[in-house]
Amino acid sequence: MERAGQFELAADRIEQAAIPKYTLNNNTVMPCIGYGTFGSDHVTPKDVAESVKTAVSLGYRQLDCARAYGNEKEIGAAINEILASRLIKREELHITSKIWNDRHKEGEVLISCAETLRDLKLNYLDLYLIHWPFPNHHGPGCDDNERDPNAKPFNADRYLMVWHQMERLVDLGLVKSIGVSNMTIPKLDSVWPHMRIKPAVNEVELHPHLQQTGLLAYMKEKNILAIAHTPLGSPNRPDRDRTDDDTNILDDPAISKIAKAHNIHPVTVCIKWAVQRGTLPVPFSTSRSHMLSNLRCCTEYPLADTEMNDINSITTTNRFIKGTVLLWEGAPSWRCLWDLNGEIDTGGWRE
Repeated sequence: MERAGQFELAADRIEQAAIPKYTLNNNTVMPCIGYGTFGSDHVTPKDVAESVKTAVSLGYRQLDCARAYGNEKEIGAAINEILASRLIKREELHITSKIWNDRHKEGEVLISCAETLRDLKLNYLDLYLIHWPFPNHHGPGCDDNERDPNAKPFNADRYLMVWHQMERLVDLGLVKSIGVSNMTIPKLDSVWPHMRIKPAVNEVELHPHLQQTGLLAYMKEKNILAIAHTPLGSPNRPDRDRTDDDTNILDDPAISKIAKAHNIHPVTVCIKWAVQRGTLPVPFSTSRSHMLSNLRCCTEYPLADTEMNDINSITTTNRFIKGTVLLWEGAPSWRCLWDLNGEIDTGGWRE
């Protein structure tokens, strides 16, 4: 498939016509599944970049990148090699990146985007997201005790200052679409009326043990596509996000029953479910066979309505990416990040 640094299309690739697509609120189009690139806590940037080439050769066209993952330079070299082969045109790829939490000040969004474009070796991004709604920085590989001394809870005015800079990127032609990530209904409600360009997507944790049906209904009403990060429960997530009471999606009885009935892996069940409910999962794997299976399962043998209902009826609730390291002084727990009472939770913070 790849020899002497030369990119080739895989003989067993999935053809693009077979992959369902989503149309965003600005009429741009995304494939129904993306290739995640968050492996910075357990996979080297070089290995992620090699996996990107494999993913594209197999038929993936949506790459879910981020500044915080620490591998955009390496991924950029991979993208450059892919495009240099002339087998894939730039407009065939849909490339996402995200501004990190340490770039939420006036004038910093353009700089951060320019750095990402430089590292990814691109002239534009297809989608650019605000990674978290908090200006609270933490470095890669940190543990759950690390805190940014300048951390603050969400503030609508601060967030809109960042968003208006994102809108400017669209005006300049540097970004085709902009969106949000890890946003709750109360946070979105607080900024929505003041957004000149509405977010095309909200990338949030979604899987059978965190179905977030209320948030999905809200986003459907607002015409915001849900990108599902952690669609398999992120078994290789950082230790800082692990607790003793975490569940295992792939061992869930409803998932296991469906997988056994079809003689397929529980991962396949979860990805089919994610796509069939209208979300866009972005699983990460460095295994070629897993990449191919994840992509192929979106194109064939959908789950039956009864099987979808069985998964939809799962009552287990477990957030795997808790965000503890984003907390501010005096915050009681990671739960205040997620506005569980239906209003913006500042954890006792007073401006």
